[in-house]
Amino acid sequence: MASNKTIEELLGRSNRLGSNPKYTNYAGGNTSAKGATKDPSTGLDVEVMYVKGSGGDLGTLKEGGLAALYLDRLKALANVYRGLEHEDEMVALFDYCTFGKSGAAPSIDTAMHGLVDVAHVDHLHPDSIIALATAADGPALTKKCFGDEILWIDWRRPGFHLGLDIAELAKKNPSAKGAILGGHGLTTWASTSEECEKRSIDAINKAEKFLADNGRKDPFGDVVKQWAPLSPDARRARAAALAPSLRGIASRDARMIGNFSDADVVLDFISRKELTRLGALGTSCPDHFLRTKVSPMILDTPADAPLETVIARAHELHEEYRKGYADYYNRYATKESPAMRGADPLIILVPGVGMFSFGKDKQTARVAGEFYINAINVMRGAESVS
Repeated sequence: MASNKTIEELLGRSNRLGSNPKYTNYAGGNTSAKGATKDPSTGLDVEVMYVKGSGGDLGTLKEGGLAALYLDRLKALANVYRGLEHEDEMVALFDYCTFGKSGAAPSIDTAMHGLVDVAHVDHLHPDSIIALATAADGPALTKKCFGDEILWIDWRRPGFHLGLDIAELAKKNPSAKGAILGGHGLTTWASTSEECEKRSIDAINKAEKFLADNGRKDPFGDVVKQWAPLSPDARRARAAALAPSLRGIASRDARMIGNFSDADVVLDFISRKELTRLGALGTSCPDHFLRTKVSPMILDTPADAPLETVIARAHELHEEYRKGYADYYNRYATKESPAMRGADPLIILVPGVGMFSFGKDKQTARVAGEFYINAINVMRGAESVS
């Protein structure tokens, strides 16, 4: 059936894009393809959209991780969409569009793929693109970088209305190859899988070159002498001494596993003058929020301060962090919001030493750290040009 080739092309493209951290973060983004296949219940050919399902990872995606939906039913959901205040009900309606009886659950981004009237769509979270997407003057920077090739869409919560926005943009600009979603990421589209993949990679590389050519050299400011990295042996010794206390801090509400990184990109960021200002700004992509919380806890003691001084300060900062997080939750929560999922930090930055990241298991802890490195890369790019 035609769908076999459609699926094979989609999986190949997804795995190539998802296995390169420059193109998207772990489990981030989604890809889709539309094609004809025979409906076993009627014997007739129907148009089906295959899209990465909720919670999957592009780099390791297999056929079972795809959601399959009747394309005509998916597009017809626009007839029953009741507006922004009813966004949440639309994901449940995807179940009525499902083709076949197996596969992954459709994600909140499904409409973004289905409503664009092009066969292949990629949605990715590349650091270089998000640097433009989160810059204060993102629309102007996008125009300067891409002209009319990649357009700008203002931030909107992922969902059905965002899908309508992108579909309208693509319809009104037939020569456009994609869009930067403010505060979010990149979406590209094309009539073939090969061209869609090429457009995604070309856009990412172009944004990367734009930042390199136009950005200032030290966007994080000068190195703060008391936060300069300790020697490798001293860093590891201090990290080992701090680890039990910091893991306890991260585990007040739920037991956590810790991961440590003293990668160069981390050590550079946490040694700089702008650390506390930038760290407080928050995440750079919706995906990051789920992994790293809104912001890290930053231990502002000198790198070589006595251990007991650092631990005492960590506990003080923890109480401040918990209060700040609870205030943040209560400020924005509604009656329908889920309960607060703990107020402890998932990322703790220790200048001169490194980054501790936490999660329910070893992989989740490691991935949280990877996501915060994504955030550092994004901040470097955005601060360099904006």
